[in-house]
Amino acid sequence: MHTPSIAVQRLSLAPLGAGDLLDRTIRLYRRHFLTLLRTAAPPVVVSAIGSVLWTVGWREFSVTESGGRLVLYVSMWLLGLALILGGYFFYFIIMGGASRNLVAHLLWGEAVSARAIYGNVRGRFWGLAGAILVIALFGGMVASMTLVVWALAITLAVAGVVAITGGTGWLEGLFMVATIAGISLAALMLFFWGVGRVAYVPQVMLVEGQGVSAAVGRSFSLARGNVRRLLAMFLFTTFATYAALMLLLVPLGWYGYVNGVDPFTLRDTDWPLWYAIGYQVVWQVSSVLLAPVWMLGLSLLYVDERVRHEGYDIELLAAQRLGAEMPALPAGYVAPLAPALAAAKPAPVMRATASGGSLLGLSERAKF
Repeated sequence: MHTPSIAVQRLSLAPLGAGDLLDRTIRLYRRHFLTLLRTAAPPVVVSAIGSVLWTVGWREFSVTESGGRLVLYVSMWLLGLALILGGYFFYFIIMGGASRNLVAHLLWGEAVSARAIYGNVRGRFWGLAGAILVIALFGGMVASMTLVVWALAITLAVAGVVAITGGTGWLEGLFMVATIAGISLAALMLFFWGVGRVAYVPQVMLVEGQGVSAAVGRSFSLARGNVRRLLAMFLFTTFATYAALMLLLVPLGWYGYVNGVDPFTLRDTDWPLWYAIGYQVVWQVSSVLLAPVWMLGLSLLYVDERVRHEGYDIELLAAQRLGAEMPALPAGYVAPLAPALAAAKPAPVMRATASGGSLLGLSERAKF
């Protein structure tokens, strides 16, 4: 039995709003910064190497006059693209594997470690790979439909603004900016309403021991009312990543400016090769600094959804108040709710064959 740490004992069991979610995520991020950084670094480093190869191949194959060099640069471009996609793919797998370790930390105060996270990934690698593919396909469909709706709404809105204002003055421009911003925000909410339905698939697999198909259905049932919190996480990580990028680009920009590079040009083909590579490396460094935020945020969201809908806090309260873990059910019974933390490998589901006995229902929770 694990003894909950002071941090876990102070874990708020109240449902988390968007602000509470970000506050809890940032505090956990600061507490486990180095561990999470080591965990997220390997796939991001792979993506960084791929971005360097992609940059060199893309810039050079269009200007070279040698057939042999053309083959070399095209190969570098393709290899770089494969490394970029592979790095991001493995990052999402690791993010799913981290959920079990993070939830165990929230429940029992277990140490957050890169070894435990990668151990979880090794144990369910192919299942996590299938889950990431399912999420990617579903997210692609949602993104495509959202993009079509957004473009149609923008077209109609712009035509309406022009018809209402009847001119090209500052008032029309103000209405145009406000309308586009409002439609874009609504489109983001629509996107996260759709893709949020599968946001908890890796968490369900690792924490509850479910397979891919069962985890998808379980994620759909849990994902209710998480649009604003997912949107808040997206906006926070986006602005924080760009803020870190700008801070890291200042030294590179000054050095480039001293050496005759215009860092304000938007065409990277006008940059020298060394500056373009440095820009890509800085971008990847800013990504790895903020990548663990999604690991923590989605795990906290998963715990919060189960606190809201299933009384997930009962096992934690039992450990803290009674000094013991929840007792196992007798053979032949199945719990009405999913386990707080299932075995590392999926266990066969047992059907209830008896009508007697005391199961942990809402009445027992009220008495507790």
